[in-house]
Amino acid sequence: QVQLEESGGGLVQPGQSLRLSCVASGNIFRINEMTWYRQAPGKQRELVADITTGGLTRYASSVRGRFAISRDNAIHTSFLQMNNLKPEDTALYVCRFTLDPRGTIEVWGRGTQVTVSS
Repeated sequence: QVQLEESGGGLVQPGQSLRLSCVASGNIFRINEMTWYRQAPGKQRELVADITTGGLTRYASSVRGRFAISRDNAIHTSFLQMNNLKPEDTALYVCRFTLDPRGTIEVWGRGTQVTVSS
């Protein structure tokens, strides 16, 4: 069984940065795509960024140019570097990994809270 654990969230002021991490543990055979989502109170869950095994990345338009997703396969970890944070980035950030090439086997973390406020 594979588990994910996010970390790195917190309370920051607008314009500051945070780096989120999502680490997989357990019986890991392979990790395919790594994805970060966020959900703010009263809003739908939003895909923030994802990265394929080959390093191809995709971003929500609201974060492109400010956020950067990366992965370290040796330690089964995805990182989300968030720069120039805005109040509208406030949300629970959750990671999701797929464990097979078709993306049919997935595992989710519980999330880490990011709050951007002056």
